[in-house]
Amino acid sequence: MAIARYKKACLDAIDPDLVGRFWANALGLRWQPYPHGEGGVFGAGPDPVIWVNRVPDPKVVKHRVHLDVYAASIADLEALGSTVVRAEGAGRPWTVLADPEGGEYCAFLRDEPPPDRLHGLVVDCADPVAQATWWAAVFGAAAEHDRRGFSAVTGIPGMPIGSLDFVPVPEPKTVKNRIHWDLAVADPGALLDAGAILLRAPGGDVSWHVLADPEGNEFCAFTDR
Repeated sequence: MAIARYKKACLDAIDPDLVGRFWANALGLRWQPYPHGEGGVFGAGPDPVIWVNRVPDPKVVKHRVHLDVYAASIADLEALGSTVVRAEGAGRPWTVLADPEGGEYCAFLRDEPPPDRLHGLVVDCADPVAQATWWAAVFGAAAEHDRRGFSAVTGIPGMPIGSLDFVPVPEPKTVKNRIHWDLAVADPGALLDAGAILLRAPGGDVSWHVLADPEGNEFCAFTDR
C-alpha cells in the first residue's frame, strides 16, 4: 500500500521566469508565471508538471538530482539557451547539457520524440538498490535493478515522468538539492515511521513538512485532505 502520492517536481532558480520558459519550451509545455515571481510548467492537466521556486543562492555543485529528457536535436536545445557539458559517446547514448542557470540534465535523441518528453527524474546516490526500494514502498510502485548498478522506480501513480532513477556515484551529498519532488500524504508520520527525516515542520509561511529520504535528499510532504 502506498504511503504517499507523487505531486510534482520542483526546481530552484535565481530567475524562475528564465528557467521556467526554458523548460516549457524544451518539453513542449506551457509556462505560467505567477505575481509572486515563481511559476509552473503545465501540460494538459490542472497541476504543474514542474514548479520553479525562486531562491537567492546560485548553483555551486553538480546537480545531485536532474532530469532526463527526449529531444529531436541538441541544436534545438542549444537554441533555447542550453550548453553542452558532455557530448554523447563512449557508450553513453545521451548528451549532458546545462540549462540557462547551469543546471545539468541529460538529453536522449529521438527522430520523433514522444509527447511526454520527460524521460526520468534521476538521483545520484550511494546505494541505488536501497534508495529505489525505499521510494517504491513510499509510492506503492515497483523497484527494478540492473547489472550496471542502476535502480529505478516505475509505474508511480500520477507521475508524468517515466521513472524515478537512482545511479551510483562516489561523492557524498554536500548541499541542498536544487531539484526535489513534492508528495501528498494523509499522515506525515507514516513517512517518519518509514525512515524519513524531519527537516522542518509546518509553521510561519510554510504549511507543509520538509523531510529527507534515508540518503538526505530533501522532499516536501503536503497533507492530503
